[in-house]
Amino acid sequence: MRRTLAALGLAALASTACAASPPAASSPQPLRPVLAPQAQPLAEPYTQAPAEPYADTGADTGADTRAEPYARVPRVRPVAAPADVANPVRLRIPSIGVTTTIIPLPLDRKGKLVAPKRFDLAGWNVAGPEPGERGAAVIAGHVDSRTGPAVFYRLRSLTPGRKIHVHRADGTRATFTVYRIAQYSKAKVPNAVVYGATRGPELRLITCGGSFDGRSYRDNVVVFAR
Repeated sequence: MRRTLAALGLAALASTACAASPPAASSPQPLRPVLAPQAQPLAEPYTQAPAEPYADTGADTGADTRAEPYARVPRVRPVAAPADVANPVRLRIPSIGVTTTIIPLPLDRKGKLVAPKRFDLAGWNVAGPEPGERGAAVIAGHVDSRTGPAVFYRLRSLTPGRKIHVHRADGTRATFTVYRIAQYSKAKVPNAVVYGATRGPELRLITCGGSFDGRSYRDNVVVFAR
């Protein structure tokens, strides 16, 4: 899908998974443990069973969904590729045991990205490129909930060289290789580094990290892959 997007700000995922304030450039901080109160390590690799077509029922997940958004990120103008790319529908990260459905995350009336209500799903930012298009495609997910680990609980343990597979609606697959993992204060996310123009297709996986203040995490963990 081709889009022409104005160079305006949009806020990413809004939920217990992440909270933020307007960004300013800074250097990555060293990764720190990400633990929510009462969250327990997974006994087995996290796997989401094949899902029925997603329909938001508004059901209570048992998690605190009082929301503040991710750090604000700039809208991007996807660069035309030789062929259109289908929407992402499934995410696999074998090294951390993640297999889950990808749902589209639209913008709300304030231009903020709506969070998945289900903590076992990942969400793709529809305001940016599809994974496989030139540019930095963004997939976000919760790190945990009141009941324990969520889909991106182990994201911080990824290391350079690990593979990320994004399956698309037309049956094709885009495979990315991790080359960097960073953690930023939500008040100081370097937009040009995380969301800026790229020479080819890239992927960003984003969840929360750092200290937990009883309402939200203070940082974002960002995985860079290409």
